[in-house]
Amino acid sequence: MDIKIKTLEEKIALAKLGGGEQRIAKQHEKKKLTARERVEYIMDEGSFEEIGILVTHRTTDFGMEKEIYYGDGVITGYGTIEGRLVYIFAQDFTVFGGALSETHAEKICKIMDMAVKMGAPLIGLNDSGGARIQEGVRSLGGYADIFHRNVQASGVIPQISAIMGPCAGGAVYSPAMTDFTLMVEDTSYMFVTGPNVVKTVTNEEVTSEELGGASTHSSKSGVAHVTSGNDVECLEDVKKLLSYLPQSNLENTQKLPYTLTDEVRDVLSDIVPDNPNKPYDMHHVIEGIIDEDSFYEIHKDYAENIIVGFARLGGRSVGIVANQPMFLAGVLDVNSSKKAARFTRFCDCFNIPLLVLVDVPGFLPGTDQEWNGIIIHGAKLLYALSEATVPKVTVITRKAYGGAYDVMNSKHIGADLNFAWPSAEIAVMGAKGASEIIFRKEIKAADNPEAKLAEKEAEYADKFANPYRAAQRGFIDEVILPQNTRRKLLKAFSMLEDKHIDRPNRKHGNIPL
Repeated sequence: MDIKIKTLEEKIALAKLGGGEQRIAKQHEKKKLTARERVEYIMDEGSFEEIGILVTHRTTDFGMEKEIYYGDGVITGYGTIEGRLVYIFAQDFTVFGGALSETHAEKICKIMDMAVKMGAPLIGLNDSGGARIQEGVRSLGGYADIFHRNVQASGVIPQISAIMGPCAGGAVYSPAMTDFTLMVEDTSYMFVTGPNVVKTVTNEEVTSEELGGASTHSSKSGVAHVTSGNDVECLEDVKKLLSYLPQSNLENTQKLPYTLTDEVRDVLSDIVPDNPNKPYDMHHVIEGIIDEDSFYEIHKDYAENIIVGFARLGGRSVGIVANQPMFLAGVLDVNSSKKAARFTRFCDCFNIPLLVLVDVPGFLPGTDQEWNGIIIHGAKLLYALSEATVPKVTVITRKAYGGAYDVMNSKHIGADLNFAWPSAEIAVMGAKGASEIIFRKEIKAADNPEAKLAEKEAEYADKFANPYRAAQRGFIDEVILPQNTRRKLLKAFSMLEDKHIDRPNRKHGNIPL
C-alpha cells in the first residue's frame, strides 16, 4: 500500500510541476503567473478541488508519445470565490505552450457541463498558443466542442474569459462568445491571424501588440471589456465583476446590507450647465446617484460617447447605460450602439435592473456612419431595450432628440418609469435646426434674417425645449429635481422588484445582427 500511495503522490507532484521548473521560471521572467498560481490566487483559500489532474493526451504521432504531462496543459476544477461556487479552467503555457488537444478540450467541456448543471459561473483563464498541430482535426474538433457549449451556456450562467497570454486562431472564438473578456496589458493578445500571416497576405508590418494587444482591443475593436496592468490585477477584476452578478439566470444578484437615509444628493443640482451646448461629465451624475464608490465601468475606453457598467443602488446591483456629453456630445453611433446593446442584453439575461441616463442629441450624421450600417447597429440597441423584461428606469438629464429619444429606453419601447430633470429638452431636434426648417420662408423674407432666426429659435425652445409637453402626454411619468433623483430611483427599483413579463411564445427573435 505504501508503494501505491507513493506512486500517487509522485504523479500528483509531477502534475503540479506542469512543464517543469525551467518553463515555470520563463513564465515568471515574462511577469506572468503560472496557471496553478492564478487558480490559487483567485479562489478562496483551500476551496479549490481539481478535476482531471492525471489526464494525459493520446497522441502517438510525431514523437508525442515521449512527451507526456499529467493534466495535459490545463487545470480544471471548482471552488469558491467570496464564498460563491464557481467553475474554472486555466491553460498552462508551460505545457506545449498551452496548446489545446483533444483531451485538453475534454477537460474544459466537462467543467462547462458541470457549471451549467449546477447553475454557477464559469471562469476561463486563457494562455494558449492555439490548437495542438500534432493532433490535426482532433484539436479542431475540441475547439468546436467548447464553442458549442459556450452557446448552450449563454444566458444560463455568467461566462468570464481572462486573456492572460496568447490567444490566437480558433482559440479566440470561445472568449468572443462569453459574456466578458478581460485582457492583461503587454502580456496578452488576441487575433485570428498573426502578424506573419498579415504580412504575407496584405504586406502590412504590424506587431502582435499593435494587431491584437489589450490596448488595441479595449479602444479600437471593443473585443476586450476590461484591461488590467498585470495578472494579479486581472484576477482581482474578475472577482470584482463577479460580485455584481448572480449565480445563474434563475437567481437574482446578492443584495448587500444598506440603511436608507433621506438620500437627497444636492451635488446633482449643479452638474448640468445652463448653456445647452456646454458638455459635462455624466460620470458625475452616476456618482451622485449610486452607492458610494460602487461603479464598475465596462468597455471604458471603447465608444466613449456612451457609458455602461455596473453599480449598486441601495445595496442592489444595477446596470447603467448613459450617454456621455463629454465625447461627441453623447451622440449614438455604430460603436456606442453595439456597446450598449450588448450590455443591455447581458443585464436582461441575468435579472439585473437597468438604469438609463439620457442626454443624446441624436445619431451621428455622415457617410462613414451610414456606410458602416448605423441603421442596423442603432436598431440593435432599440431591439435590446425593447426586448428587455427586467426593471427599466430612465432619467433624462438634458437632451433627448429625434429617434435617439425613442431608442434610449423611452416609455414607448417598454420603460417602466421615465423621469426628467427640469433641464430636459425632448423634441425632434434642437431649437436652431427646427426653426431653420419650420420658419425657413419667414426668416428668408425678414429684413434681419439673423434676428428673426434668433426670435423663432427662442419661440421653439420655449415650447419644446423642456420636459413638460412629454409629461402632459404621460411619456414622462414625473419631472423631478436633480437632488431627489437617488431617492426616486431607490423607491422605483424597490417597487419594480417583483416585475414579471411573459414573453411571446417563440423560439427566439431575430435581432438585427
